[in-house]
Amino acid sequence: MRTDIGQVINLADYQPTDFVLERVDLTFELDPTETKVESRLIFHRREGVDGTAPLLLDGDELALSGLLFDQVEMPPEQYTATPESLTIRNLPPSEPFELTITTIINPEANTQLMGLYRTGGIYCTQCEAEGFRRITYFPDRPDVLAPFTVNIIADKAANPLLLSNGNFLGGAGYGEGKHFAAWFDPHPKPSYLFALVAGDLGVIEDSFTTMNGREVALKIYVEHGKEPRAAYAMDALKRSMKWDEEVFGREYDLDIFMIVAVSDFNMGAMENKGLNVFNDKYVLADPETATDADYANIEAIIAHEYFHNWTGNRITCRDWFQLCLKEGLTVYRDHEFSADQRSRPVKRIAEVRHLKSEQFPEDGGPLAHPVRPTKYREINNFYTTTVYEKGSEVTRMIATLLGKETFKKGMDLYFDRHDGQAVTIEDFIKCFEDISGRDLAKFSLWYHQAGTPLVTASGTYDAGAKTFSLSLEQMIPATPGQTEKLPMHIPLSLALFAEDGAAFAPTSVDGAEYSGSVLHLTDRAQTAVFHGIASRPVVSINRSFSAPINLHFDQMPADLALLARHESDHFARWQAFTDLALPNLLTAARDAREDRPVVVEQTFVDTLLAAAADESLEPAFRAQALALPSESDIARELGGNNDPDAIHAGRQAVITQIADAGKDVFSSLYESMTTPSSFTADAASAGRRALRNAALTYLSYAENSPTRAKNAFNAANNMTDLLHALTILAHRFPDSEDASEALSTFRERFAENPLVVDKWFSVQAAIPGTGTLDRVQNLMAHPLFKRTNPNRVRALVGTFVFTNPTGFGRADGEGYRFLAREILDIDRRNPQLAARILTSMRSWRSLEPIRADHARSALLGIERTQGLSTDVRDIVERTLKG
Repeated sequence: MRTDIGQVINLADYQPTDFVLERVDLTFELDPTETKVESRLIFHRREGVDGTAPLLLDGDELALSGLLFDQVEMPPEQYTATPESLTIRNLPPSEPFELTITTIINPEANTQLMGLYRTGGIYCTQCEAEGFRRITYFPDRPDVLAPFTVNIIADKAANPLLLSNGNFLGGAGYGEGKHFAAWFDPHPKPSYLFALVAGDLGVIEDSFTTMNGREVALKIYVEHGKEPRAAYAMDALKRSMKWDEEVFGREYDLDIFMIVAVSDFNMGAMENKGLNVFNDKYVLADPETATDADYANIEAIIAHEYFHNWTGNRITCRDWFQLCLKEGLTVYRDHEFSADQRSRPVKRIAEVRHLKSEQFPEDGGPLAHPVRPTKYREINNFYTTTVYEKGSEVTRMIATLLGKETFKKGMDLYFDRHDGQAVTIEDFIKCFEDISGRDLAKFSLWYHQAGTPLVTASGTYDAGAKTFSLSLEQMIPATPGQTEKLPMHIPLSLALFAEDGAAFAPTSVDGAEYSGSVLHLTDRAQTAVFHGIASRPVVSINRSFSAPINLHFDQMPADLALLARHESDHFARWQAFTDLALPNLLTAARDAREDRPVVVEQTFVDTLLAAAADESLEPAFRAQALALPSESDIARELGGNNDPDAIHAGRQAVITQIADAGKDVFSSLYESMTTPSSFTADAASAGRRALRNAALTYLSYAENSPTRAKNAFNAANNMTDLLHALTILAHRFPDSEDASEALSTFRERFAENPLVVDKWFSVQAAIPGTGTLDRVQNLMAHPLFKRTNPNRVRALVGTFVFTNPTGFGRADGEGYRFLAREILDIDRRNPQLAARILTSMRSWRSLEPIRADHARSALLGIERTQGLSTDVRDIVERTLKG
């Protein structure tokens, strides 16, 4: 395994390759432990490059078996081969030449799950970001594009299925007991998009007719017997293809589109051209085994990987610093797809919840980095929520700034101008500047400056002049490597409301650009004056979360209650509930720490219960309103010296008081929000289930009894209801016989279904309290726990360290020491997985001093360990230094 050899890569050092790759022909002779890879590459020297410059190819744990130059064995003095590189000298100054490189690799021993690996009898590849160099020596970087022809030879009985990118050329027998298949991808692509899958799998098939009448074969491959559970994924794929044509005008470009679901996979999915490889948790679903959240995730991730065909594949990144150009842009596209398929405001609320719980802490901690970083040591560690989610928000702001029609024209220009190219953020922005005529230089700072901007707002009303003055000031906090920040262009969607809830329409606005209900904050401080305002307005700022900022705006509870009742933007309405809740939760955490009684403001309780009972609001929205800010949200708002036990106790006290006050409301909702006995995964039914289960949660506090949850568990006819009832029993009444029986019943019922077993582990890992660490350690010895399966490790260890602050953050530091031991163990097999789990320590400095000391000690223990992977060393050093 490659250990700490990573060097720092800088954006400023980018140079194109000295040689141009014209084509790639690959032949794989598959064997579990001795796969032979023959790579035939045609190059020519780039014009203007020194004619004596050598060709440098990347490797990772490779051993060279053969090297031919124009089909003649190359003399040893002409090249130098190491496990990490192949350097070839004395090459032609201008004319094309052919290299044939042979390597022997061991897929069975590849526990990193990068490159070509074999798991469960299936050969599979994962090449993003730098996995292809684990297969053969290659210029493994995203700006090297070429068409690929792939020949696969394998045992026919063990591997009846032989797949790769592009269109199928044909196949036949190949000697005794073997067969071969040939594939050709005519679209030039970088090596990170290469894919190969071989083995014995079941398939479901369908087809799609494109907007220009082309028939595309659709195939989803899964383990035998699981084919019916791929039906929803196929439906989501067809809807994605249709939506991308209608909204972005993008038509699919091959004769076949394939998805393969595998159980051992580091990522959620991978957009390899024409052959997407998925973690099976984002493909397989039926009512008995998948929750509503699972269905929504499948829909979104199927769409995301399909949309990459244009934003990532046809147009790719010049270098890995431009990763947000494919990921952030494609996340924006899949968010828009899901919003159109489901409820736009509810989807937006879910997006912002995720952004604030995951990306905001990243932006405010030692791992903060710009949406486009300027340096990295291990690129796998930059597949972050900043690149994905904040990158999406930056794209959304472009659409807000320019308007829907101009944004669409800018995207059309981007597709037309850069098809088949590897491009940069500057290329992307230039398309919108050319279409709109607008200078986006200041806006582009969103790509270059890390940190979440803080916007402070205050307002004054002049009754005589009928004007309202809104003063705004922006501040971007210092982050690692960036102490000084420039003011950015922040688009703030804004509305003013009268006391009766009617919106004001100002006659004019001075002091700031105001267009389409968007106020443009471009300076460090600005004051906008709204004219023609008949009475003191209630202000709603950053509606629909038009900019990813922290907003400090002191508003009276009565004003927030008015917005919660009357705002036409339902995201802003939800934000008003949140703004009412947070002060109560913060005070409760402080009171719990000092052992004072917790008292909740009546305005907040009354407003929340009125919304819960308001039948004019969709059930999914009401469920979101009832889901109070999380313990991690509270910790982020407190800012430092955090005690996880006090935060948990305070939040529990607030929930209990709401539950007691609203018991009749919740009882009514629980009885009325039923769904048909035949499960459907549509958004409306999912919303009713969400609201009913929210009511069940509050009733478990009001009644302080497991009986209702036990009855719900026994009566459930779908996984959403079953899992929610189980979670209430395990989390609210962990020591009860009812919880023990339900966990046992659940395990026995689903022991043969790995994805549901993951849920069983996760429920227990998230049980609040100091005793959960012992439970987790005992579960790691359970026969169903598999250390080699990333999903299983994430379900137990990942859930514990990321979502259980009272269990993981024990005052004695045992949780942090447990994590350190596990990171070192996981790192030996799978550095990517270890590094991602280690990011759970990103906010350790915000803990109270005793816990912070324990956390730092655990991190230092990891850092001092010899033989760490580059992935883990990069994370631990940045976490300690930042």
